[in-house]
Amino acid sequence: MSFTQVEQISKTIDKISLANDNGGTENKVLVDLKNINGYNPGFQDSYPRESVPEHTRNRLEKYGIDLSRGYPERPENIPYYLDEGYAVRNRPNPNYVERGKNADPEKKALFSAAKEVKNLSTFIGTELVGVQLNDLNEKQLDELALLIAERVVVVFRNQDLSPQKHRDIGQYYGEVEVHPLVTHVPGLPGITTVWAEFNRGGPLLKYKKGLHQGWHTDLVHEFSPAGITHLHLDSIPVVGGDTSFASGYAAFDKLSKPLQQFLEGKFALNKSAHNYYNRDNILGGVEPIVRKHPLVITHPATGWKSLFVNRAHTIGIVGLEESESKVILEYLFDIYEKSLDNQVRISWQPTTSGLGTSVIWDNRISQHIAIPDYNDEITGKIRHANRVTSLGNVPEFDTNSKSQREALGLSI
Repeated sequence: MSFTQVEQISKTIDKISLANDNGGTENKVLVDLKNINGYNPGFQDSYPRESVPEHTRNRLEKYGIDLSRGYPERPENIPYYLDEGYAVRNRPNPNYVERGKNADPEKKALFSAAKEVKNLSTFIGTELVGVQLNDLNEKQLDELALLIAERVVVVFRNQDLSPQKHRDIGQYYGEVEVHPLVTHVPGLPGITTVWAEFNRGGPLLKYKKGLHQGWHTDLVHEFSPAGITHLHLDSIPVVGGDTSFASGYAAFDKLSKPLQQFLEGKFALNKSAHNYYNRDNILGGVEPIVRKHPLVITHPATGWKSLFVNRAHTIGIVGLEESESKVILEYLFDIYEKSLDNQVRISWQPTTSGLGTSVIWDNRISQHIAIPDYNDEITGKIRHANRVTSLGNVPEFDTNSKSQREALGLSI
């Protein structure tokens, strides 16, 4: 065991004592472990109501959220051990429905509710102007799912969205992910908190030199990873705090035909963002959840191929030597992160004061990155969001599927 591992274990042991059993003939070491992720259950590490951003506080209390015990709330039963982490959702959702699969390809019901349909770039990103998410019926939600599957990310501004409706929409699209560690709106597990002041436990922004490699795909360690994800900002910096998205369809189409064929049918290992103790090897350090998914997947609604990797969580290609895997993955990460024609940068402004902006995307066919260029001391407003993630299908690759450019009849 390395010095670093020993040091890490020493920091996570709250108390070590020797117990003498069987009349003093056998010594045992009893170890009282702290949560390796440093979280307390419930409201123990929450902020008081008065510290919640004004627009967030107003929206939550308008819709009956009790902030008297603090904000946000953590799960009560936080897992410590790896087997507990795997057991959270170690199965597919038998009731999952791909809502966009049988939707009207022309999306007449959805587009008729919009004042304007604005494509934000050629292949990724669309804004629906004048649509209130609160008002969409099931037919329109199905068409929205198809639009997201085709355009990867869709934007809605000036939204008066209740937390309850936020979660209802998520439940329509699939099983809402209730994270065993991440904070949520009090009383509403599944509506997670994205609030840098709380999540990072310090100043909202510190300027850092060097590359900002924050591109990622959410929850790829899940048995059924994130499908449609809905992030709603109710407290938006005056300037900055944008989010960029990259298309997995377009990333796959960037690859040469021989490399595409090499990757098709192969699998990659994907790790969780959080770590856990291995019950069978407590002193061996902590470990992430790791699951195997195809490197190239087929979206169930569009039938298009997408590159399913990301720098933050993809750790190896099954069957390759470590050095081979590293070279290939670095190239695939760069294809996603450096191809500007595959990307769209979304500003959360402008929106009417007191209202919010919603961005909904499909995690299966994308990566995203938060741009850390905002500072509350300068802009005077804290960036706060709530996220609802609908878990999708178990990722699969269909050998008969086509790439986006092939399906659209474009030159390849």
